[in-house]
Amino acid sequence: MKRQRGVGFSPNPEKFIERAIVQFTQKSPANRRHGGRGKYWARPLVGFASGDDPLFKAYKKIIGRFHHTPREIFSLTFGNKKKCPPLSVITWILPHVEKIRESNRKETLYPSCLWAHARDFGERFNVKLRKHLVHLLEKKGYRAVAPMISPHWKRLRSPRVGLASTWSERHSAYASGLGTFGLSDGFITPKGKAIRIRSVVTDLPLKPSAKKYAHHRANCLYFTGGTCKACARRCPAGAITEKGHDKEKCEAYAYRTIGPVKREEYGVKITGCGLCQTKVPCEFEIPAPTRKAKPR
Repeated sequence: MKRQRGVGFSPNPEKFIERAIVQFTQKSPANRRHGGRGKYWARPLVGFASGDDPLFKAYKKIIGRFHHTPREIFSLTFGNKKKCPPLSVITWILPHVEKIRESNRKETLYPSCLWAHARDFGERFNVKLRKHLVHLLEKKGYRAVAPMISPHWKRLRSPRVGLASTWSERHSAYASGLGTFGLSDGFITPKGKAIRIRSVVTDLPLKPSAKKYAHHRANCLYFTGGTCKACARRCPAGAITEKGHDKEKCEAYAYRTIGPVKREEYGVKITGCGLCQTKVPCEFEIPAPTRKAKPR
């Protein structure tokens, strides 16, 4: 029997979705550090975009033709029907809790053990959150897919942008009004850039969030005023310069330098790095001077 759409939704479905994401983050045992001594993630930020936002088509030029639009990933998942319904993109930001950020500020060469645990075990929670939201939407009679855990998602190398994939969570977050890009390619939100980002595409109609920034680098001190470069100074691989972020150097350092040294010690499969995300002005907020600065 076909499920009745909209059952159990409040008059404000955006608030319903936001509350579901926040409550799962606050209550799930998967968001508890080993030993139960605190969480990985603080209260999430949630934003929404229209599946027909022109940005998603623009990403095919900016990133590459391989990058999926919401309609493409939806059609790949549910079939290429003649009439695809209006789509929405739900994106959320998971900020690292203060204790984890503090531990990584002290490091200069490798990530802290707490940071590595958040990258590995905390990301496992993020997978559970995506599945929870997809299941919740399905129970309400809507279709949904989390692009990065879809079998249609893949990594690749692009002649234009280097390391890439068929769906970018940061670009989804930008379209959803959650922040802008920095010199390091990090995504700077009202909760800073020491974060993880994930998203779900659905046929539940949702009101798009306002984009409260003038351009795609509006929250970065370097691009708005030519100051800072703290992220570049924090990078032990020399992967961040005035020219931007060298993805190849970054990946090589994270996986071929940090990994072999720290994976076994920390008891993780993946360590991450995150030094450029901590002990910088945009670690946990949008640096105040950028709010009125003009783009370079």
